[in-house]
Amino acid sequence: MIAGGVADLHSAPGWKFSNILKEETRQEYERVVSQLIEGLNFLKTINADQTESFKSVSLFTSHEGLLLAYEESLTSKVKDNYYNLGTHFLWIGDRTRDLNGAHIEYFRGISNPIGLKCGPTMTSEELQKLVQILNPNKEGGRLTIITRYGVTKVSEKLPDHIRAVRATNTPVLWVCDPCHGNGIMTDTGIKTRNIADIMSEIELTIKIHKAEGSILGGVHLELTGEDVTECIGGSEELQSHHLSAKYETFCDPRLNYTQSLDVAFLIANLLRKN
Repeated sequence: MIAGGVADLHSAPGWKFSNILKEETRQEYERVVSQLIEGLNFLKTINADQTESFKSVSLFTSHEGLLLAYEESLTSKVKDNYYNLGTHFLWIGDRTRDLNGAHIEYFRGISNPIGLKCGPTMTSEELQKLVQILNPNKEGGRLTIITRYGVTKVSEKLPDHIRAVRATNTPVLWVCDPCHGNGIMTDTGIKTRNIADIMSEIELTIKIHKAEGSILGGVHLELTGEDVTECIGGSEELQSHHLSAKYETFCDPRLNYTQSLDVAFLIANLLRKN
């Protein structure tokens, strides 16, 4: 897909906005894309648009290290260190982060960069201990903390967690997962997420990091390029009764093409303001 041009910024004119119902929002997105195209055209006139950074991206793979028997079968000793060769980046789920559990024991023994999901039940003391266990040598790039509190709890939990990690003097990368803490059920029992909650948690997280003198280094999203109907809200204004139209996930509900653009433009605007 990358070789075929899916990541090429020159393909921006082909981005679809037909599903966006609000005229004001659609015009805003089209204006941003127009500015992008104008910039690329200018670079083309001075023959400065040939850099690969405009045409491609580096692709790395990642997944949750849930089934230890599976992960162990993919683990090998390379020179003096053990690596999970099944992925570049492996993370620990919020439900498998027991201080004395097998998952923590496995993760502290591999040399891959690793992530730690941090939910609303995580105490500051637990987080400090986990950071020290998983990154005892205080190595930059070793540990990523992926916060997933939910929009109602991020303001309560994140500031204390930032301060707790800072007190260990251990470098970490902070990432926001606004999807997993915002799951809801419809009246008919369908698992979904509200895009408004997802976007609000991202916005609050960026503001809190700024107030605490920290930096949000990334966002972890569950999305697809398909026009599925699994999350409600967004520029398409999907409602609960729309979910049955194209609900295809076997696990967690994903942002569709248009909703993914909604979140991307939100992040771009927040970065520009902050």
